[in-house]
Amino acid sequence: MTDTTVAGTRAAARLDRLPASRWHRRLTFIVGTGAFFDLYEIFLGGVLAAVLAEQWHLGHAAKSWVIAAGFLGMFVGANVLSVLADRLGRRRMFLVNLGAYSLFSLLSAFAPDLPSLLVLRFLAGLGLGAELVLVDTYLAEFLPRAVRGRYLAHAYTFGFIGVPVAALLGARLVAAHQVLGMAGWRWLLIAGALGAVFIQLMRSRLPESPRWLTVQGRDAEAERIVGDIEEQVARETGGTLPSVPEADAVPERRVPLREMFRGDLRRRTLMWWVFQVLQTVGYYGFGSLAPVVLTAKGYTVTDSLLYAALSFSGYPIGAALSIPLIDRIERRTLIIASALGIAACGLAFGFAAAPWAIVTFGFLLTVCSNVFSNAFHVYQTEIFPTGLRSSAIGIAYSLSRLTSVVLPFIALSVLTDLGAAGVFTGSAVLMVLLCLDVALFGPRSTGRSLERI
Repeated sequence: MTDTTVAGTRAAARLDRLPASRWHRRLTFIVGTGAFFDLYEIFLGGVLAAVLAEQWHLGHAAKSWVIAAGFLGMFVGANVLSVLADRLGRRRMFLVNLGAYSLFSLLSAFAPDLPSLLVLRFLAGLGLGAELVLVDTYLAEFLPRAVRGRYLAHAYTFGFIGVPVAALLGARLVAAHQVLGMAGWRWLLIAGALGAVFIQLMRSRLPESPRWLTVQGRDAEAERIVGDIEEQVARETGGTLPSVPEADAVPERRVPLREMFRGDLRRRTLMWWVFQVLQTVGYYGFGSLAPVVLTAKGYTVTDSLLYAALSFSGYPIGAALSIPLIDRIERRTLIIASALGIAACGLAFGFAAAPWAIVTFGFLLTVCSNVFSNAFHVYQTEIFPTGLRSSAIGIAYSLSRLTSVVLPFIALSVLTDLGAAGVFTGSAVLMVLLCLDVALFGPRSTGRSLERI
């Protein structure tokens, strides 16, 4: 084993053996709050479609494009920025993606017409495309393996507060129509842009991932960063750090993209591609289409946004519920169980007519959704090596964004022809197929070192 691989393996072992501390919690909070804006933006599409359909008199295709434009940008951004993160570094791409999102989201708020709005929403989505990929990759490479799942779940709990916030703000601002002489929906875009600037400033002081640095052969930098972390953790925990175990992990190395399609990685790659396409329909389909589905059921835009907001309150609750579960239950098992919950609650939501039933089953669906989401975000960081972790996750994730581009056109057509029940019956079938995909081809990962999975 060369000096470089020894150093890389030892840096990983030093990080894995650290006790959880305030340093880890601060890192999780700073990174996790960035996920807020990705999720805020995703679910904002459904809010904008419902609002602008009334204000700008949009037809079926135009409403679909309002939802799809941001996802199309995310598809491109996830492919480009996630690959660059494996080449240029996690920290650098963190700063690029939120900066671009903030700029174009602010410009979107002043879009004079639909074509301008769609172009700017695409560009904002492009900037944000790799955000969740980088959240997963960055935190997984710093967090000790004993708390990796739990702390990643904490990060997404912070982030998912953005979902009900988007719907509640939408309901209030749409009801007001004008705030300081400007349409309420424009303020939703301004809020996202300004919040992202604040998180950008917080992230500017983050260190680069030592695991990534060692893969690049920059061992001295990795050692310095790990040493600084150890000093802070020792100071915060007030005790002697555990000894570093013998580095028996598989040493990390540069991995070309073509390795994704060789050996055991090929099976994992194809399994995860299928997973990302299918999960989009069951997971993002509800969040991005719920306001439109409710208006199709006959409710006003304001009532639809209110019911959606109440349903969306299950997202942060589900994320919080996953925290005590995620390191106790095998990730693969938790993904399957929560996916079946999404399918069942989605069916009930699709057939529901009374407001109490719509809100109840929508809430339960979103609770299941975020147990599911947190489990799979942790899982995907564990099944690919450091040398191509960001690229492999990002390319698979981009397929979910591409599916999200197509989804509104198909789903809204099905909604018109078969109603909400038809939309959610199809979604339930796809979620069952997802469960089979993970059960048959997904590896076990809970509690294991990243280098050994």
